[in-house]
Amino acid sequence: MQSEDSNETDDELFEHHRFVAAKGQEPLRVDKFLMNFIEYATRNKIQQSARDGNIWVNGAIVKQNYKVKPGDEVKVLLEHPPHEFLLVPEDIPLDIVYEDDSLLIVNKPAGMVVHPGHGNYSGTLINALLYHIKDLPENSNERPGLVHRIDKDTSGLLVVAKTEAAMTHLAKQFYDKTSEREYIALVWGDVKDERGTVEGNIARNPKNRLQMQVFPEGEEGKEAVTHYSVMERLGYVTLVSCQLETGRTHQIRVHMKYIGHTLFNDERYGGDKILKGTTFTKYKQFVDNAFKILPRQALHAKTLGFIHPETGEKMRFNSEIPQDMADCIDKWRHYAKHR
Repeated sequence: MQSEDSNETDDELFEHHRFVAAKGQEPLRVDKFLMNFIEYATRNKIQQSARDGNIWVNGAIVKQNYKVKPGDEVKVLLEHPPHEFLLVPEDIPLDIVYEDDSLLIVNKPAGMVVHPGHGNYSGTLINALLYHIKDLPENSNERPGLVHRIDKDTSGLLVVAKTEAAMTHLAKQFYDKTSEREYIALVWGDVKDERGTVEGNIARNPKNRLQMQVFPEGEEGKEAVTHYSVMERLGYVTLVSCQLETGRTHQIRVHMKYIGHTLFNDERYGGDKILKGTTFTKYKQFVDNAFKILPRQALHAKTLGFIHPETGEKMRFNSEIPQDMADCIDKWRHYAKHR
């Protein structure tokens, strides 16, 4: 599967997606095909695009029930709000850990999207920051103030630049791999080694554009390096610390799955199923209850370190594991003691 995404401006402003079906593609309705590859797109919205004549296969307009075949080129235009409608200040409370004239550190809750995009046009961290700070510096991705990101359902620390100079200085530290980023993750299985390093390029999964995938030979994707160490063994799951050298999309989630230890309750990568343990009914009930306590992937950005862009001082911040994740860990801790 190959894709090209771009924003095309006309009177309505549309988001343009292009996909080429893989050689092994089984016949599949075009609306279902697009649902697999466009994040946050609802089936109703895709079907509306079909009714409006905005889905093409091999250059011809098709209906929503067209069956995609191997090699088909599929294009779709989806309605997309103008940029100025996305970057609207909103009075949303922020958990600000530190702030000065150059930057701020925010502790993002799970469930909050970092920046506006397709399907998330308001209620994001950027909307909240624009209310808190009048003039955030722009970057090449039109995501003001952002030096790095964390996933919607990952909690934890982010640094936000308040000036152009801070943006440049901090971005260089992340690029040069001199920043410190530690995440805490609860993963399926008993991790064999006390510590280790996962290396493997990361790129989009050619069969599912909503997932990333490791390409160990290095021919595709971008370099990604994750160092991990075991913090606590809890029977069928393990609590690990992950130090990032690079910051690729879904890096920890993908790397841990690659070594056989998918994050607990990571729906996108299959961690919302029982991957380790017994077949006993009581165990299944226990895991289901743990899923309810932590209804997201078990990942928290705990530690963030960098050199201050103005003072040259080494800054290091820590955040507590949020209550939902802490409760889930405690539940596994109790189970491990009494199983």
